[in-house]
Amino acid sequence: MVNIPPGYSDVVFAPHQPDSGDQRCNDALLSFGLDSTHLQALHALLDERSVTGAAVLLRRTQPTLSKALSQLRKHFGDPLLERAGNHYRLTPFAERLRPLASAAVAAVERTFAAETAFDPRTSTRTFTIVSSDNGIGTAGAALLRLVRNSAPEVSLRFTPATPRLLDEQDDYLRTVDGVLLPHGFLDSARHHDLYTDRWVCVVAADNRLVGDLLTMDDLSRMPWVATFANYLGRSPGWRQMELLGVSPRIAATAESFLVVFWLLPETDTIAIVPARLAAAAGPGIRVLDCPFDAVPLIEAFWWHPVHDVDPGHQWLRSLMGHVSDVMEATR
Repeated sequence: MVNIPPGYSDVVFAPHQPDSGDQRCNDALLSFGLDSTHLQALHALLDERSVTGAAVLLRRTQPTLSKALSQLRKHFGDPLLERAGNHYRLTPFAERLRPLASAAVAAVERTFAAETAFDPRTSTRTFTIVSSDNGIGTAGAALLRLVRNSAPEVSLRFTPATPRLLDEQDDYLRTVDGVLLPHGFLDSARHHDLYTDRWVCVVAADNRLVGDLLTMDDLSRMPWVATFANYLGRSPGWRQMELLGVSPRIAATAESFLVVFWLLPETDTIAIVPARLAAAAGPGIRVLDCPFDAVPLIEAFWWHPVHDVDPGHQWLRSLMGHVSDVMEATR
């Protein structure tokens, strides 16, 4: 059971006014003869790359989105979406516009969601947190318990980490409340360390290619289940292994750590995962120490400086401090 520190649910965080950049975003829309519906449509069209997908996302009709696309094309002097076979792709201009649209939508949302103070006992705010399944699977439950015990109407929305997060860090971080990821992926100076973990190797319990002790030769000859196809998204443990001269033979790739545990049984494959996740894998999985001194995994909560003075975000960050205490107590 997670105990709430005294006064956590009684805290009303400092007053906050929308920043001038948020207001300028709204004023700029009106000066171009557009409004927030055009901005929402632009964001959805660029993310979904189709009128149909944008209509579903925004719960509007296709004719409404088609009309908005026509107006946006006229405004920008660019088609934005162009046909490529049986689907649409973004034009080069639209690719450059996409992170700007995401940041603008986030700015408008912050403007209208701004509060003079944040009271966790009455707030109905939803916090969006990007995370790998490792972050959710280890720290997510502790955070949710803290939120439920101190702010019954506040909700958390966990979304998966994607290559876009790594490619467009500054713009992407503006659009979410924070990210749960280990050190080594993000350059942001704003972070709060949550816990330390280590990398371990996992195989099927009945895997006969390896005994109780792994060797570097085992890592080179055994087939691997890799996590995350994008090299930038590969775990620090994996990248360290490659730096030590191991060239893994990849038999399968999963965009998730948890999926690894379903792929290993009754195969001769091996994978490298965080030890805290491996401990919950079940009897069909055998956990082995890495045959090299793997760098520690330091999981952290990352956020953009634009959130620094947001009273609701200040409250969220205060909870992260207690999540860290909970995680270190369960090492």
